[in-house]
Amino acid sequence: MRRVRRPRSLAELGLAEPDINGRVAKPRRICEIPVARAMVLPPRARILGLDPGSLRTGYAIIETLTGRVGYVVSGTVRTEGSTLAERLQEIFLAVEQLTREFQPDEVAIEGVFMHRNADSALKLGQARGAALSATFAARPRVFEYAPRAVKLAVVGTGSAQKEQVQLMVRRLLNISGPLGADAADALAIALCHAHSRKVHSLIAAGLAR
Repeated sequence: MRRVRRPRSLAELGLAEPDINGRVAKPRRICEIPVARAMVLPPRARILGLDPGSLRTGYAIIETLTGRVGYVVSGTVRTEGSTLAERLQEIFLAVEQLTREFQPDEVAIEGVFMHRNADSALKLGQARGAALSATFAARPRVFEYAPRAVKLAVVGTGSAQKEQVQLMVRRLLNISGPLGADAADALAIALCHAHSRKVHSLIAAGLAR
């Protein structure tokens, strides 16, 4: 028979414990989520999209205001280090400089996903950590999206090919110049977040009630 652990304190039951004077404070609800209010997003924001990789890391900056999205800049960080540690340092320094220059309010990045090759997954995870931690000095709000969710938001199908993503990114942002695959992926991630901001705010507002 499964043993049920006894609560160690009144706080675990959502009840208040008396202080040294015997007074009992108002009970705190277990379901309180104070961070929900902080996630209600402002109508205007500068978004940094990141598509990390140990050899190539795509980046993109867009701005959103009351539903309108504008293109700022995009590109690819191509690492040249002979070791993984050197490449991670290059990614960190490049994204840190980018963050310092453009001061993004929010960062959108692909979430962690399973990879068939364990070594590739490890390198991708470390590149992702280097890119993301390089933005922390600006204290941005960080959001993660699954690859299929990004493709669905931009193209309309979660199984879209890279060429389709590039085409839709160009159309949505009116980009006429050259656009690499990594930069296009970073723009797609940023656009996915721009389209999802209203949903984040509605959910947060509902939780805060």
